[in-house]
Amino acid sequence: MWYVIYSEDVENSLALRKQTRAAHLERIQLLVDQGRVLVAGPCPAIDSEDPGEAGFTGSLVIAEFSSLEEAQQWADTDPYALAGVYQKVVVKPYKKVLP
Repeated sequence: MWYVIYSEDVENSLALRKQTRAAHLERIQLLVDQGRVLVAGPCPAIDSEDPGEAGFTGSLVIAEFSSLEEAQQWADTDPYALAGVYQKVVVKPYKKVLP
């Protein structure tokens, strides 16, 4: 089943994001390589593809896991979560309807 993992950053998270970005992306790439990612990416703090020093307010991943517990465990051990980039992470089942 698909699961939404929506994470909200702490304030001024950009420096922490930069320090941990490679490990975070490497981990998501493993899911991509397995064909388990529907979409993934950050939420810019301003209305821009490249928010620069404004940074990001959070991240969204929609990926396939065998259970809610597995999705939650994956989210809890994300490098950004472990580094303190995120202040809140919500994991919910997701049913893709369109397109």
